[in-house]
Formats: sequence, structure tokens, C-alpha cells
Amino acid sequence: MGTWKRASRDALISGSAASIASTSALLACGALETGRPLAPVNAISHWYWGERAAHRERPSLRHTLMGYITHHGASLFWATIYERLFGHRRHARTRARQLSEAAAIAALACFVDYQLTPRRFTPGYEKRLSRKSLLVVYTMFALGLVVGARLNGSRNEKHQ
Repeated sequence: MGTWKRASRDALISGSAASIASTSALLACGALETGRPLAPVNAISHWYWGERAAHRERPSLRHTLMGYITHHGASLFWATIYERLFGHRRHARTRARQLSEAAAIAALACFVDYQLTPRRFTPGYEKRLSRKSLLVVYTMFALGLVVGARLNGSRNEKHQ
């Protein structure tokens, strides 16, 4: 396994890629299901602003920014776990292996989010989206991890 310091550094890229990919899915699914792309992102801020935030549909600094910052922070957290467990041997893995490892982290995140986390601290977008859309969001999160890890691999090769 790699070090926590390296995992944290690499997670800045893989976690940001996962955050952008999954937020894109939130926006697309929000537009398709509610007609309001930002509704699922706003809903994330329910942990701080209360239940009314889950029903906020228009953009606002209060809800949209807090929702995105929270989502991005969670993405960095899970990416750090991903990088700590799998990042040190990224060159020895096949793409299928990279996808399965990222899918395992996304599945773990989903399990923790909806089975172990108190309702007040769940992601919130489940209040606005169907289960199918949640699958899309977590799938995009996993794909973002892989893209970010590949960017990390390219960056690390240049520095060696």
C-alpha cells in the first residue's frame, strides 16, 4: 500500500475528477427527472440547512455552493481511500482491474452513505432522484476515479 501523504496528494486529482463526473451526472439526472438541474446539488446541503434545502430548485450561493463543496469534500475523502488502497500499483493493473477497484470504492461509498450514515447526513440527492439515477451518479463517480488515477499515473511518470 502507498502512504497516506501520497494518497492524499493523488486524491486531489482523482477525487476532483470523480466529483466533476458525478456532479455532471447529478445535473443531467436532475434535469431529466425534475426539470431542475441544480435540485440534486442543492439537496446535498440539507445536512446543514435542514430539510427545506432538499426542495430548493433554483441556484443559490447558500444551497448550491454548500452542496457542491460538501460533495467535492466527500469525493476527496473516498478518493483518498481509493488511492491509499490501489494507487501505489496503478501501472501493474489492467483497465478492467482499475474499473473494478473504482467500482468497489463507489459501492462502498454508496453502502456507507445509505446504510451506515444517519439520515441527516446522507448525500441528500436521493430525495430528488430515482434509484436508477443514483446508480448513474455512483457509476460516474467510479469512472471519474479511474480518469483521475490515469491522470495521476501520467503526472507521476513525468516526475520520475
